Amino acid sequence: MKTKYILLVSLFSIILTQANSQIPAGYYSSLIGLTGDTLKDTLNNIIDGHTEYPYTSSSQDDCWDILKLADKDPDSSNNVLGIYSNFSMDGPKEYDSGRGWSREHVWAKSRGNFTTSKGVGTDLHNLRAEDVSTNTARNNRNFDDANTRYIDGSGNYSGTTDSYTSSTDWVWEPRDEVKGDIARTIFYMTVRYEGENGELDLELTDSLLSSSDQSPLHGKASTLYTWHINDTVSDAERARNDTIYKYQGNRNPFVDHPEYVKEIYGSKYGGISVGVNKIEKVEQDQFKIYPNPSREYITIESNGKMIQEIRIVNLQGKLISEAQYFSKTAKLDLSSLNRGVYFIQIIDNEGRVWNHYQVVH
Repeated sequence: MKTKYILLVSLFSIILTQANSQIPAGYYSSLIGLTGDTLKDTLNNIIDGHTEYPYTSSSQDDCWDILKLADKDPDSSNNVLGIYSNFSMDGPKEYDSGRGWSREHVWAKSRGNFTTSKGVGTDLHNLRAEDVSTNTARNNRNFDDANTRYIDGSGNYSGTTDSYTSSTDWVWEPRDEVKGDIARTIFYMTVRYEGENGELDLELTDSLLSSSDQSPLHGKASTLYTWHINDTVSDAERARNDTIYKYQGNRNPFVDHPEYVKEIYGSKYGGISVGVNKIEKVEQDQFKIYPNPSREYITIESNGKMIQEIRIVNLQGKLISEAQYFSKTAKLDLSSLNRGVYFIQIIDNEGRVWNHYQVVH
């Protein structure tokens, strides 16, 4: 059965620098207090002008070589993992006349009609390993919810995937585990490429584009925003960001600071309600949460699971705040909340969501 995420909306307030991510000191220091277009423009100044690599080269590092490291299968060091199919593929084989694997452009090349020459066409934040047939099936489809599981029945790598497509709409839905990765890639591209120095100006759209439309647009924006919220940043995504940074010299800021998505795009695409049904209730042997009631601070202590995120949600389903922690303890400031009952949602390192009722008096 196809898994569907509970819809969530983000109002990020605080995010701590991840200890397992190699963000250079001061990399984002110029962004303090910025929001909206000002934040977007300043981010562009930080991440543009990256080191460029050739799509293919026999004499120097190229995109093949770097993807073998960035998309390495953790269970098989010589293999790479397909972003949509999750197939484990022979890394050194490369394309091999269609018998190997290919380099998928998450922001499709035809959305802006760019090539594979150095620059936007070889930006490694936008390139992912994928088997040839699944790459072809995705084509330049819009990212949106779909209803037909994609089964790759041809090529050297084949089988049932957890990605979806449609026979009626020009859409592609990646497997749940990478939906946020895909969204943050698209958001990166809209910030990195702003029409300066002869580059394309890439922008989001909330419309579904036809297969023949070569405008520098990609959709569907509101769906991508939802995927970003529902599929939080993983350790694997942070490690990939670090790998690309070592070569290109620029980072995907939405991996390091997911709250920037809300600050730039939340007012336009973030009109989503938080669901609290089908969320597992916090039991005493999982997390210790005290005091309750409280007017100022509460402390959350894990009895084993790593706390990845904490969300405060009111009874109307509106998210009040969200923060990432990556620790077994957390302290939340409730002093700005109105009196009442709130849901405290705890997301652990396995992606499970735990629900706790908290009284603010």
